[in-house]
Formats: sequence, structure tokens, C-alpha cells
Amino acid sequence: MSLILEKLSVKESNPVNKAQGKPDTVEKKGSPLLVVNNLSVRFRMYEKGLKQRELEVISHLDVTIHKGEILAVVGSSGSGKSLLAHAILGILPANATMAGTLNYDEEPLTPKRQKKLRGHEIALVPQSVSYLDPLMRVDKQVRGEKGTQEQQRKVFERFALKEEAGQKFPFQLSGGMARRVLVATAVLSDAKLIIADEPTPGLNPEIAEETMRIFRELADQGCGVMLITHDIDLALKYADRIAVFYAGTTVEVTPVENFLQGGDALRHPYSRALWHALPQNGFNPISGSQPYAGSIHTGCRFAPRCEWISGECAGEVPMRRVGDCEVRCVHAS
Repeated sequence: MSLILEKLSVKESNPVNKAQGKPDTVEKKGSPLLVVNNLSVRFRMYEKGLKQRELEVISHLDVTIHKGEILAVVGSSGSGKSLLAHAILGILPANATMAGTLNYDEEPLTPKRQKKLRGHEIALVPQSVSYLDPLMRVDKQVRGEKGTQEQQRKVFERFALKEEAGQKFPFQLSGGMARRVLVATAVLSDAKLIIADEPTPGLNPEIAEETMRIFRELADQGCGVMLITHDIDLALKYADRIAVFYAGTTVEVTPVENFLQGGDALRHPYSRALWHALPQNGFNPISGSQPYAGSIHTGCRFAPRCEWISGECAGEVPMRRVGDCEVRCVHAS
């Protein structure tokens, strides 16, 4: 816990580049902390009475998070971002089956290990405030098993939470306060891997920026941060790499500089479409919509909306290295 105290007590522990929100001197990316390879998630569903079917919602998903980095995971709703978080933590519902490999800190992340590390070395900032225990006062939830009142006071101060907020129950908090409490709980968990699932909606801009600065500080101290977000602009200021999801799989993982530049710096056509859809880049949508999981077949999932479509897109399209990024497209160069 002393490491967390050091991070929390020094607000300006690193000189920050105001244009990007990142330290002027960024440490070299560390070794892989989490490696997800060829992940698939299926749900057992009932249709037409007692007839069962397996609905695949994630397939061939690959992603790596290194020590000391923030990986921002972006994509439209339903692309598999939150499901990936739940798969890593081992909290998928009972009707889900998972295939592929998960490795954490160079060892298999088995269900037994997930249970041991969850809430300790691997912390979740959930999307829903319903994850807070409704029968426990806020201060006890933030401190957890090892935290102290002094540590809680400091983290409350950073998130603009008053001392009396700790004596309240979750239902007595506003939505923004409850979300700040969720982030504070993860910060004090002493985690090596933080999975933040939409941590900033409902926060005013100042608190959202402070939240991201704290994640940046944790990463600079060696933690790995997976930031699942729709706020791409905020993510671009603090993340190291961007992982773009589409229809349950990874289509591109690229350095944040490429996403800032846009155009040819992005290799996948969906990444380019996502960049052009941002307000500052013209707010230009493309026709069509992301396919529903039950309608997905073999081949490139983006092909029906892609101007590059060819016969090659109907076959298997693995992730491959192109320049400084990884991309799932046979035409990327």
C-alpha cells in the first residue's frame, strides 16, 4: 500500500505535457502483463420453446496490455468491450462458455487464479454503480481490507469527495459521486492491472481529467490499465495505444499517435471510419450498422460496409503486424 500512498500524496509526481496529458519523459513500455489470445465467448440461449443454441458474441479476439501503459479500448456499443473485461475477471454469467487463452504476468489466468486475484491484483472500475454494496457504508468499501483512513482521506480529496460522503450508503450518493467512489476503490486496491469500464460518464470535465491523470500516474508507476471508453478524445490525451473493436473482435491495435493523425496512419477501414465520425474530423458516418452476433458468419465482419471488399475477405482474416500496429484486414499495408 505504500506505493499507492506515494502516488496519491504527490499530485505532480511527473511533469505533464499539457497538450497530451502524458509525462514529457515516458518510460519504455514494460513486459506483457496481460495477454489475451484467440478469445471466444458463447452464450447458451433458448429459442422456440426448449430448443437451445450457442450464440457467439466474441471470437478470435486478441489484445495485450503491457506494464506501464494505458490501452484504450474503443468501438461501438455491442462490440464486446465489457464482455472482455468480464472474461478477464472470470465473472461471465453461468450460461457463458469461453475458449482461447488468458495469461497474466506470464502465467495462465485460470478460474482459480482469477478468483484469487480479482479485487486485489486485478481491479475493476465497473460501468454500473450497482456494483457497490448497498448495505455497506462508502468509507469501508473504499478502504477494503488493507486501506487506512488516511489513505481514504487523500483519495477522497483527489476526487473532490467530502469526508461525510464516506459515512453514506451508496443509495445516498449522486450518480457522479458513486462513480468517483468506484474509481477510488480501484485506486486503493493496490492492483497491478486496472480495468476501467467507462469510468468518466457523469463526471464533470475537471473530475474526469483528474481520474485520467490518476490512471496515468498508476501506469507510469508500472501498472497496466485497460480503459474501456466511448470518450475517445479524453482517451487520446492519456492512452499509449488504442485497440479498436468491431462486432466482437479486435480489428486494429495502434499507437495513440496514429489515431491522432488519422488517415493513412490508421490501417483498418473501420478505424478510419471511426476517426472520420468524430466531431472534430467532420462527423461523417458510414452507411450500415454493426452486425448482430447471431447474424455473423465467416470472413471479415466489416466487409458488408467496406469499400475495399474483395473475394479474399470471405476467408479467415487473422491479426497481423503492419508497420507499428496490428490489424485484421487482408488489404491493410
